[in-house]
Amino acid sequence: MQLSFLDWGILFLFFAISLGVGFWASKQAGKDSLSFFLSGRNMPWYLLGVSMVATTFSVDTPTLVSDIVRQNGVSGNWVWWAFLMTGMLTVFVYSKLWRRSEVITDVEFYEIRYSGRMASFLRGFRSIYLGVVFNVAIMAAVTLAAIKVGGVMLGLSPVQVILLAGGVTVVFSSMGGFLGVIVTDFILFLAAMAGSILAAVYAVHHPKVGGLANLLSHPEVADKLAFFPDFNHWELAVVVFIIPVTVQWWSVWYSGAEPGGGGYVVQRMLAAKNENHAMGATLLFNVAHYAIRPWPWIVVALCSLVVFPDLEAIRSAFPDLDPSIIGHDLAYPAMLTLLPAGLVGLVFASLLAAYMSTMSSCLNLGSSYLVNDLYKRFIKPEAEEKELVAVGRISTLLLMLIASVLALFLQNALSAFNLLLQIGAGTGLLFILRWFWYRINPYSELTAMLVSFLVALGFMVLENHQSGQVQALIGLGMDPESAAAQIRPLKTHVQLLLGVGITTFSWLLVTLLTRPSSMDTLEAFYRRVRPGRIGWRKIIEYAASQDRHFSKHEKHSDIPQGVLGMVLGCMAVYSALFATGSWIYGHVAIAVWLSLSALITSWLVFRIWSRMNPPEGRQASDL
Repeated sequence: MQLSFLDWGILFLFFAISLGVGFWASKQAGKDSLSFFLSGRNMPWYLLGVSMVATTFSVDTPTLVSDIVRQNGVSGNWVWWAFLMTGMLTVFVYSKLWRRSEVITDVEFYEIRYSGRMASFLRGFRSIYLGVVFNVAIMAAVTLAAIKVGGVMLGLSPVQVILLAGGVTVVFSSMGGFLGVIVTDFILFLAAMAGSILAAVYAVHHPKVGGLANLLSHPEVADKLAFFPDFNHWELAVVVFIIPVTVQWWSVWYSGAEPGGGGYVVQRMLAAKNENHAMGATLLFNVAHYAIRPWPWIVVALCSLVVFPDLEAIRSAFPDLDPSIIGHDLAYPAMLTLLPAGLVGLVFASLLAAYMSTMSSCLNLGSSYLVNDLYKRFIKPEAEEKELVAVGRISTLLLMLIASVLALFLQNALSAFNLLLQIGAGTGLLFILRWFWYRINPYSELTAMLVSFLVALGFMVLENHQSGQVQALIGLGMDPESAAAQIRPLKTHVQLLLGVGITTFSWLLVTLLTRPSSMDTLEAFYRRVRPGRIGWRKIIEYAASQDRHFSKHEKHSDIPQGVLGMVLGCMAVYSALFATGSWIYGHVAIAVWLSLSALITSWLVFRIWSRMNPPEGRQASDL
């Protein structure tokens, strides 16, 4: 594709605004490490919430949704829609606890919750694992997706994409710190949403599609519109719906939807003005992420089934592309190549916005781990604030360089990244319970990490071995289906269930066989975050035996209201999600009922909200 003068003008304006925000925020960000990483804990809910949404909107997100819809239909999105339950649990239960903790990063949590050398080891190890290994894997995956989109749409080389988008991102991220990231995210999100909506509108009106009515009745599309899978196809229903809504949402660590909160979501809750703003930001994130944003991507994916019905159609349209990267995920950028001049620049800028928002958040978060939880904690505890800010800016640059170099060597599937995601299977329940069960200790955490890693590694080795056996049988003349049937490779969902079961059993057993952290540490943690009486009776009794009694307010628990808020919040968001789809499909009666359901449950959610966030001077335990 050739960009017009207008397209280039839009791109350069977009980059200029991003750089301008970085330089504007540099003075505030350079005051101290708290300002650089959390903007002084004074951020409003709406900026933080939009920033969470912008961070999850990466350049590879619409391509992933396209892949899902083309292969498994709209209902296939339950593999990530199910994580709304984790998100709403974080809104109504964990956001207040995280804000009360007053830590700078979620890794610092280990040394306020646990005691001894093992707590320090966990903090240091996780700072490197999350700050470097996991963060770089995420950024390399995002950069690879940007390279693919830049190559398909504009014919840019990988180095050109990295220098263009990555260069601007690292400059405003290192200069503006967290404040620059948050403000830029707001602008980037608006641009990204505008681009995705315009792309959907144009795709529907493409000559081959012929409008919404023709799209919905097209034979390639009609059987992919259902919100729920066909339970007559039991195996598919198990994979895309039953396991996600019954097991996956609470048991699997997934970036952006960690059970109990984690990563950049926690970073934004910690930066909020108060607990109320932390809850508001996380609620806005979940509403926008699950109810507002998916449909433009879904519509483009459905249109792509008409324009590019199979992989051969994509391969024929882009003969110069490396055959190894041809997949259903390329349908989204392939549709964008059909846009007219002027709109191309805006939509391409929206994809760059998605890339930059995710990258800037990962850079700032990874830098916060390396500075606060490694450099300041273990290398140079006496470092002055200006030095910490300088180290933060240097580490931001280094993380970008490492991720960019790794992305240049990647071809297609990120097997290492997939392994990192599988490692989280079975750790989710621990992240949920460690706030509400005093018995969980550093050995519980270490066991969960080690066992989940070994299980995931074992499955990977087994999968490679079985794949080799299948290829050997094919080489002997057997057809692929018969070869696979003879070897019977372990399916992904079976691996997930086994991983969850083995890991959960292991860390629970170790928890029961080892001692909890010191009572004084646990008492201090309880006073700091006030998690309620559930699971902490021994600590309350210990404090009383030392004549240090907890007040009624300190022992009050929001869990019952929080769980009710979670259930109603999920009902409201799912109702809004499917109401939007029903309006698009033209199912007016269903759309009206779902819209009413969304309004009623939203009203109930805010009733619970008001009880959990009483006016100043009153406590929730008094209501």
